[in-house]
Amino acid sequence: MSGGDEADRVREFTEFRKRMNERILAEPNQVVRRFFALDTQTYQAGALDVKTKELLGLVASMVLRCDDCISYHVAQCREAGVNRDEMFEAFSVGLVVGGSIVIPHMRRAVDFLDKLESGEAAGASAHDHA
Repeated sequence: MSGGDEADRVREFTEFRKRMNERILAEPNQVVRRFFALDTQTYQAGALDVKTKELLGLVASMVLRCDDCISYHVAQCREAGVNRDEMFEAFSVGLVVGGSIVIPHMRRAVDFLDKLESGEAAGASAHDHA
Protein backbone atom coordinates (compact mmCIF):
# COMPACT_ATOMS: atom_id res chain seq x y z
CA MET A 1 0.00 0.00 0.00
CA SER A 2 1.45 3.36 -0.96
CA GLY A 3 1.86 6.27 1.43
CA GLY A 4 -1.04 8.08 -0.23
CA ASP A 5 -3.33 5.10 0.28
CA GLU A 6 -2.35 4.96 3.96
CA ALA A 7 -2.97 8.68 4.40
CA ASP A 8 -6.37 8.22 2.72
CA ARG A 9 -7.16 5.33 5.07
CA VAL A 10 -6.27 7.44 8.10
CA ARG A 11 -8.33 10.36 6.80
CA GLU A 12 -11.29 8.07 6.02
CA PHE A 13 -11.13 6.54 9.50
CA THR A 14 -11.01 9.99 11.10
CA GLU A 15 -13.89 11.32 9.03
CA PHE A 16 -15.96 8.18 9.65
CA ARG A 17 -15.33 8.36 13.39
CA LYS A 18 -16.30 12.03 13.55
CA ARG A 19 -19.41 11.52 11.40
CA MET A 20 -20.58 8.49 13.39
CA ASN A 21 -19.93 10.16 16.76
CA GLU A 22 -22.09 13.09 15.62
CA ARG A 23 -24.76 10.68 14.35
CA ILE A 24 -24.76 8.67 17.59
CA LEU A 25 -24.91 11.79 19.76
CA ALA A 26 -27.84 13.12 17.72
CA GLU A 27 -29.96 10.32 19.16
CA PRO A 28 -31.93 11.17 22.32
CA ASN A 29 -30.36 8.36 24.37
CA GLN A 30 -29.15 9.82 27.67
CA VAL A 31 -27.03 6.79 28.62
CA VAL A 32 -24.97 7.09 25.43
CA ARG A 33 -24.69 10.87 25.76
CA ARG A 34 -23.64 10.62 29.40
CA PHE A 35 -21.03 7.98 28.63
CA PHE A 36 -19.51 10.11 25.86
CA ALA A 37 -19.51 13.12 28.24
CA LEU A 38 -17.93 11.06 31.02
CA ASP A 39 -15.25 9.86 28.62
CA THR A 40 -14.50 13.46 27.58
CA GLN A 41 -14.38 14.64 31.19
CA THR A 42 -12.08 11.79 32.20
CA TYR A 43 -9.28 13.07 29.97
CA GLN A 44 -9.45 16.68 31.18
CA ALA A 45 -6.79 17.98 33.55
CA GLY A 46 -7.36 17.24 37.22
CA ALA A 47 -5.02 15.77 39.80
CA LEU A 48 -3.30 14.28 36.73
CA ASP A 49 -2.49 16.46 33.74
CA VAL A 50 -3.86 15.75 30.25
CA LYS A 51 -0.52 14.36 29.04
CA THR A 52 -0.43 11.75 31.82
CA LYS A 53 -4.07 10.78 31.29
CA GLU A 54 -3.56 10.33 27.55
CA LEU A 55 -0.49 8.16 28.19
CA LEU A 56 -2.60 6.06 30.57
CA GLY A 57 -5.30 5.78 27.90
CA LEU A 58 -2.67 4.72 25.37
CA VAL A 59 -1.29 1.97 27.61
CA ALA A 60 -4.77 0.71 28.48
CA SER A 61 -5.74 0.68 24.80
CA MET A 62 -2.61 -1.29 23.92
CA VAL A 63 -3.31 -3.87 26.61
CA LEU A 64 -6.93 -4.13 25.43
CA ARG A 65 -5.65 -4.36 21.84
CA CYS A 66 -8.00 -1.75 20.38
CA ASP A 67 -6.30 -0.27 17.30
CA ASP A 68 -8.87 2.52 16.94
CA CYS A 69 -8.31 3.53 20.56
CA ILE A 70 -4.53 3.27 20.21
CA SER A 71 -4.54 5.55 17.16
CA TYR A 72 -6.79 8.01 18.95
CA HIS A 73 -4.53 8.14 22.02
CA VAL A 74 -1.34 8.37 19.95
CA ALA A 75 -2.82 11.46 18.26
CA GLN A 76 -4.06 12.90 21.56
CA CYS A 77 -0.69 12.24 23.20
CA ARG A 78 1.05 14.15 20.42
CA GLU A 79 -1.44 16.99 20.83
CA ALA A 80 -0.75 17.00 24.59
CA GLY A 81 2.99 17.37 23.97
CA VAL A 82 4.17 13.79 24.40
CA ASN A 83 7.49 13.34 22.61
CA ARG A 84 8.69 10.21 20.82
CA ASP A 85 10.82 8.96 23.74
CA GLU A 86 7.87 9.30 26.13
CA MET A 87 5.62 7.54 23.61
CA PHE A 88 8.03 4.60 23.40
CA GLU A 89 8.20 4.36 27.18
CA ALA A 90 4.40 4.11 27.19
CA PHE A 91 4.62 1.48 24.42
CA SER A 92 7.07 -0.48 26.58
CA VAL A 93 4.69 -0.43 29.55
CA GLY A 94 1.84 -1.64 27.33
CA LEU A 95 4.06 -4.37 25.95
CA VAL A 96 5.20 -5.58 29.38
CA VAL A 97 1.68 -5.54 30.81
CA GLY A 98 -0.01 -6.98 27.72
CA GLY A 99 2.67 -9.39 26.55
CA SER A 100 3.82 -10.33 23.08
CA ILE A 101 0.28 -10.24 21.69
CA VAL A 102 0.56 -6.44 21.89
CA ILE A 103 3.43 -6.37 19.34
CA PRO A 104 1.22 -6.17 16.19
CA HIS A 105 -0.70 -3.30 17.80
CA MET A 106 2.54 -1.56 18.71
CA ARG A 107 3.64 -1.85 15.07
CA ARG A 108 0.46 -0.11 13.93
CA ALA A 109 0.84 2.50 16.69
CA VAL A 110 4.40 3.32 15.59
CA ASP A 111 3.29 3.46 11.95
CA PHE A 112 0.51 5.88 12.92
CA LEU A 113 2.95 7.95 15.00
CA ASP A 114 5.33 8.12 12.03
CA LYS A 115 2.46 9.35 9.85
CA LEU A 116 1.48 11.98 12.40
CA GLU A 117 5.07 13.19 12.63
CA SER A 118 5.36 13.37 8.85
CA GLY A 119 2.07 15.26 8.56
CA GLU A 120 0.28 12.49 6.61
CA ALA A 121 -2.35 11.98 9.30
CA ALA A 122 -3.22 15.63 9.77
CA GLY A 123 -6.58 16.08 11.44
CA ALA A 124 -6.55 12.57 12.84
CA SER A 125 -7.27 13.61 16.39
CA ALA A 126 -10.91 14.46 16.74
CA HIS A 127 -11.63 15.41 20.33
CA ASP A 128 -14.51 12.99 20.91
CA HIS A 129 -12.85 9.85 22.24
CA ALA A 130 -15.35 7.02 22.18
